[in-house]
Amino acid sequence: MTPFGLKMREMRAERGITLKEMATALGVSSAYLSALEHGKRGAPTWFLVQRIISYFNVIWDEAEALCRLAQTSDPRVKLNTAGSIPEATEFANLLAKSIEKLGREDFMKLTNVVEQALAKSKPQTGD
Repeated sequence: MTPFGLKMREMRAERGITLKEMATALGVSSAYLSALEHGKRGAPTWFLVQRIISYFNVIWDEAEALCRLAQTSDPRVKLNTAGSIPEATEFANLLAKSIEKLGREDFMKLTNVVEQALAKSKPQTGD
């Protein structure tokens, strides 16, 4: 399941909406929505995300958060390490081979490490 799919499922459950009802309202098949929720389809289009936002009648921060989730919910990620250091290619391949064996805590730790490294690489602005 993708982060977007999980959020969409939670929103449906909170409102007591079936997959079929939502699919009919959005003009897509229930099989497509189910595949989207379960991460068997790529990230939804911007247009579909806007229809989902409208369907659930969400505004401002929640709509923005839903858009961000959609952008980070493509289950078939491609990494191009050409031009990177050899360790980047090695890490990308290791992650690709072992991602299904890692748990939530592992991903939280890895995310934290990457975010810290990115924060260090940002240019510091002095006032």
